[in-house]
Amino acid sequence: MEQVTEIDHPVVKRYLSILRDKNTETAPFRRAMGTIGTILAAEALTDLPLQEYEVETPIQTATGYKPAAEVFVIPILRAGLSLVDGIISFMPDAKVGHIGVYRDEETHQPVNYYHNFPGGLKGAYTLVVDPMLATGGSGSHAIKFLKENGADNIRFVSLISAPEGIKRLREDHPDVPIITAAIDERLNENAFIVPGLGDAGDRYFGTL
Repeated sequence: MEQVTEIDHPVVKRYLSILRDKNTETAPFRRAMGTIGTILAAEALTDLPLQEYEVETPIQTATGYKPAAEVFVIPILRAGLSLVDGIISFMPDAKVGHIGVYRDEETHQPVNYYHNFPGGLKGAYTLVVDPMLATGGSGSHAIKFLKENGADNIRFVSLISAPEGIKRLREDHPDVPIITAAIDERLNENAFIVPGLGDAGDRYFGTL
C-alpha cells in the first residue's frame, strides 16, 4: 500500500502478542510498548538527513554524523503517550509536543481541547503518534491542525491500524506516510479494532 509501512519483524510479532493478550499486566504491557515504540521510531526516521563532522577516535580522525533536521514527537492524548518513551529512547534529542482531541457528541466531529507544540515546526520531522489508528478521525484532525501551524514534513506512527483508518488518512493526507506495527482486520460496531488489543491508553496507564 503506497505510503504505508507495516513492520515485519519477529521481535515486533513477539511483543505484539504480549500486548494483545488480555492477561498481560500493566508492567509488561508498558515494557512491550516501549520496545515497539523504539522500533517504530527507527523505521519512521530512516530518511532523516545527516550532517557530517569530524570526530577523534583513540586511533585517528573519523567521519561523524548528526541529524540535520529537528525531530518533533506529537502524541495524541492520552493514549499516544504510551509510545513516547520508546521513541525518545531511540532519539533522545527529539522535542515532544502534545495535542488533545475529543469527539463532539452532537456533531461527531473531532475538537481540540489542548495543544502545545515546539517552535519551528516548518522543516522538522514531525511524528504524530497514536497507538490505535481506528477510524482515522482524530489522526486526520491532528495532522490538519499541525499543517495549519506550519508542519510540512509529517509522519503518522501507530502500533495497530485498521484498514478504515488507513483509508481515511490516505484520502485526507496522501502526503503523510503511515508507519505501523500491524494492520488488523477491521473495526467492529463500536469502532474498536479487531482483533486489536482493547483500549491501549487504559491498559498502559492501568485505568481499566
